[in-house]
Amino acid sequence: MSQTQTAKSATATVQTWLHDFGTALQTHNIERVLALFGDECYWRDFLTFTWNLKTCEGKDEIQAMLNATLNHTLPSDWQLEGDAAQNGDTCEAWLTFQTAVASGKGYLRLKEGKCWTLLTTMQELNDYPEQCNHHRPKGAEHGANKQRETWSESREREEAELGYTRQPYCVVIGGGQGGIGLGARLKQMGVPTIIIERNERAGDSWRKRYKSLCLHDPVWYDHLPYIPFPENWPVFTPKDKLGDWLEMYTKVMELNYWSSTECQNASYDKAADEWVVNVKRNGEEITLRPKQLVMATGMSGMPNIPSFAGADSFEGEQQHSSQHPGPDAYQGKKCVIVGSNNSAHDIAAALWEHDADVTMLQRSSTHIVKSDSLMEEVLGPLYSEEAVAGGVTTEKADLIFASIPYKVLPDFQRPAFEAIKKRDAEFYQRLENAGFMLDFGDDDSGLFLKYLRRGSGYYIDVGACDLVANGDIRLRSSVGIEHINPHSITLTDGSELPADLIVYATGYGSMNNWAAQLISQEVADKVGKCWGMGSDTTKDPGPWEGELRNMWKPTQQEALWFHGGNLHQSRHYSRYLALQLKARMEGIDTPVYGLQPVHHTS
Repeated sequence: MSQTQTAKSATATVQTWLHDFGTALQTHNIERVLALFGDECYWRDFLTFTWNLKTCEGKDEIQAMLNATLNHTLPSDWQLEGDAAQNGDTCEAWLTFQTAVASGKGYLRLKEGKCWTLLTTMQELNDYPEQCNHHRPKGAEHGANKQRETWSESREREEAELGYTRQPYCVVIGGGQGGIGLGARLKQMGVPTIIIERNERAGDSWRKRYKSLCLHDPVWYDHLPYIPFPENWPVFTPKDKLGDWLEMYTKVMELNYWSSTECQNASYDKAADEWVVNVKRNGEEITLRPKQLVMATGMSGMPNIPSFAGADSFEGEQQHSSQHPGPDAYQGKKCVIVGSNNSAHDIAAALWEHDADVTMLQRSSTHIVKSDSLMEEVLGPLYSEEAVAGGVTTEKADLIFASIPYKVLPDFQRPAFEAIKKRDAEFYQRLENAGFMLDFGDDDSGLFLKYLRRGSGYYIDVGACDLVANGDIRLRSSVGIEHINPHSITLTDGSELPADLIVYATGYGSMNNWAAQLISQEVADKVGKCWGMGSDTTKDPGPWEGELRNMWKPTQQEALWFHGGNLHQSRHYSRYLALQLKARMEGIDTPVYGLQPVHHTS
């Protein structure tokens, strides 16, 4: 069969399935709906049916979801968008649809004519479209008006009123990439929002990190909403360049961004259905009363700084990687990096470049993947110049990746990382010969699963591994710290490392640590652990939940939300969080199906 005939056959198959699916839903014939799904099947829904981020696995879970949601969702007008494609034994297609309150977009995979995976996502609220494209503001007021208010005057009035004489509907704590991207979404949806950031300038959360810091993800993966990076932007963005972009973006998108502002505490006033958020802005104490509170303090919580006997006696410098200023002051110094993931390698390499004597202390195995290999074998089909040329827009790439249920994502990822193992076998052998402990995740599924499960345990190699393999960066593996002395570290094997500087590249805790500090431990425990999906792998204890815990969706604490992740996730999932907040502001009924139970409190 020719390629054209294959495409026509796939398209006909999807159209038949979609017609039957739409008819069965419209007539509430759930039994008929289930007959259209295979024995192994997954339905991942972003808001359209569940007002939640929820994956239903198997027909029983799909049936329960439809029984609970179909009456108020009222889905209709299921349409194939473009032609379907045949990919091996799988038929894949884009689709659009409507619900009672919103327009939706989806991605479908059929095997032997029955649904294997279905993604349904809310794109826009019908009565409240974003102020862009056909709905963009005019900007100029034509005609004569003695009370004319210019765009600039209107903006100045908004800045003077919001938070003082008029309360925001939403407060976002954290003005890094996540808070800024979400703030832009909310601005376009007309949700009055204030973003709280303790740094002096937008982008400082990047500028103030160690000077060699650079994004390890490529530019095609890292665009912000509405304003993509320009075509001459470097593939890997240096930290200060990203900081300047975020500052520019904040100004151009006209966000109500309160820099030099620190949240002192927050509490939920149940009687008033609002938060009481006390902040200090440029020395002035202000109380905000938003209806919704978003913690956008980053994917991670507070720095994990281990406690070791004798640490108080150390006469050199000790710092967490988040506090490390860069290598300039450490030429000729003996530096010990505790950890072996991204920050550890970046900092160690920069110190070596500045003629420091560097030792990396590896306490557990690390997943290493070379940047070029990751780009070509894993990211390239969705996020690359070639993908863009092939018609895979950022929006399409995000939805294709989201269309893979987390349960089967390891099966999608393993072949790519197996290819990387073979491609870079000599590289990995050199590292192992140097004593470096390697892994590809508990089930060999590679970097992204490690990231989603635990947010740590990997390094995207941009050169530091050669220094480790060559011995330029000394390596001590399979040992821990027994005691810290005034000028050295005693290891658990009894050996001693002289040290002038100790950098703890030991990661971060759960995001709900911030909720414990700013709200209360009771609320933090009520919400439970943030991040991870219950895979029962290292640092991601079960039970299985199938979505990232508490991220971008309703939590057990009313009107409290968490927003974080890398630039890709901040861009994509900010849409769904903003839609949930907008719907609540406008009084749209948002019955949440499958609210996540709490299994882990930290």
